Amino acid sequence: MQSFDWTLIQSFLAVAEHGSYSAAARKSGRSQPTIGRHIDQLQTQLGATLFQRAVKGYDLTPTGQALLDHARTMQQAAAEMSLITEGRTAEVRGTVRITASEIVATYILPEFLAQLLAQEPELQIELVATNSTENLLLRVADIAVRMVQPAQQDLIARKIGEIRIGLYGAPSYLARKGTPEQFEDIANHVLLGYDRSDLMIRGMAALGIPMQREDFAFRVDDQVTYLEALRAGVGLGACQKRQAEQYGLVELLPDLTIPSLPVWLTAHSALRSSAKVRRVFDFLSERLPARL
Repeated sequence: MQSFDWTLIQSFLAVAEHGSYSAAARKSGRSQPTIGRHIDQLQTQLGATLFQRAVKGYDLTPTGQALLDHARTMQQAAAEMSLITEGRTAEVRGTVRITASEIVATYILPEFLAQLLAQEPELQIELVATNSTENLLLRVADIAVRMVQPAQQDLIARKIGEIRIGLYGAPSYLARKGTPEQFEDIANHVLLGYDRSDLMIRGMAALGIPMQREDFAFRVDDQVTYLEALRAGVGLGACQKRQAEQYGLVELLPDLTIPSLPVWLTAHSALRSSAKVRRVFDFLSERLPARL
């Protein structure tokens, strides 16, 4: 074990956290055969079985479970070493990894990143579109655009604006089904909601409007698909006001108050001394507020 490869531990953690070789491969960016080979090598070096087959993948054996916290400690130490090294980079050169929600990553960030790359030809950007909250402390990304204020210490967070939300319909849908004049009227309309996520149901409940999953006749969790369905005239749905104006959607029930989404730009504090990360962070914090 004196000379084992750290990538074996990374693959071990990926399988332990995601439950299968295929899921671990998708999350880590490695191929499924590579993940399997890493697990075999690690088990051979340890002389122990770390995983056992389950109905939908692999579960940790007692030995694997006992090693999990130690592997996570190694992961944290490796991330901190990377942060210290990255924080001493003085040139605006190399890769900066950004994570943002699907909507922000698809419809908002590209135009600004195009401007940034035109100004910084030696910079490279990796953009991760995900609605999950990535852990910047583990160096999953250098910068995150989030809709919640991060609670972790050692993170720099700057609130750069709020996204206003309204209820909208496409002109094609309203021409076919009519325009609701009051909230009770939407019971006669097709509503767009989420599938497995209960975010919209909880949001409506916070407004004093109890709704169930079945009240939404069209359900999808992917936010980009949701927006495209709204634009296509599938039904009525919530949308960012700036996007709705851009795509010619019609606002409905303007007196209906839907809480805005706060937008936070975050980075690990060690990375603020990195010229390339600082350049991207400052560029986005300067340009995004007007767009939001």
